Amino acid sequence: MIKKRRIQKIIGAIGIILVAVIIGMLTYLGDYYHADKIAFDALISDAQVTVEEKGNLIIFTPTQGQKDIGFVFYPGGKVEASAYAPLMHLLAEKGLTTVIVKMPFNLAVFNINGADAAMEALPEVSNWIIGGHSLGGAMASDYAAENEEKVSGLVLLGAYPNKDLSQTKITVLSLYGSEDHILNRTAFETAKIKMPADITFYEIIGGNHGNFGNYGEQKGDGVSTISAADQQSITCERIVEKEMAEIRK
Repeated sequence: MIKKRRIQKIIGAIGIILVAVIIGMLTYLGDYYHADKIAFDALISDAQVTVEEKGNLIIFTPTQGQKDIGFVFYPGGKVEASAYAPLMHLLAEKGLTTVIVKMPFNLAVFNINGADAAMEALPEVSNWIIGGHSLGGAMASDYAAENEEKVSGLVLLGAYPNKDLSQTKITVLSLYGSEDHILNRTAFETAKIKMPADITFYEIIGGNHGNFGNYGEQKGDGVSTISAADQQSITCERIVEKEMAEIRK
């Protein structure tokens, strides 16, 4: 009888611990950075860009031009996907068909192959660039490393690769802010040996980590001396000059 009670107490204790763990996980996963009003405004179609949602994809299609180059984007960790709508809208205005992949629990690690859905949804796009911000950039680099035949370019925003890309022919553009206090600079420098020969690093003077998107101030980040709009404009220019131009050669 005493042994049975002990077992019941142990089972009860385990149950309490499991409930606490589950509550903790749900609380953690449910706590994320939300897109601001500027981001939501960028989700509205206009004369230059058509915006639509298909499943877990937010697609920005230029209303004019060839529309044969696509840019699939992985959001930063615990950041609402639509926070990157202003940047994607800007790129679409320049002729890139852009796609934001919404991630489970706002964490790209749970859908590393999310780019496949974008490619399947837009068969008219013949050349693909993949990119991402922070954790999203790391997961985008993982996808590129395993799918070199599907992507011609990789864009890293405040991010660095996990896997070795040094033997690939992928062109890489790495953008980061001078005031970025989130990016691990030591890991960033160490990861340079994983980069392919065709790599361009560009420091955005005055930029920080969070201003690649529109989701407010990120805890622990540096104070930017330029606006989010300016940082995204510079980012757009560099992507068009480097990755889009490379494909058009």
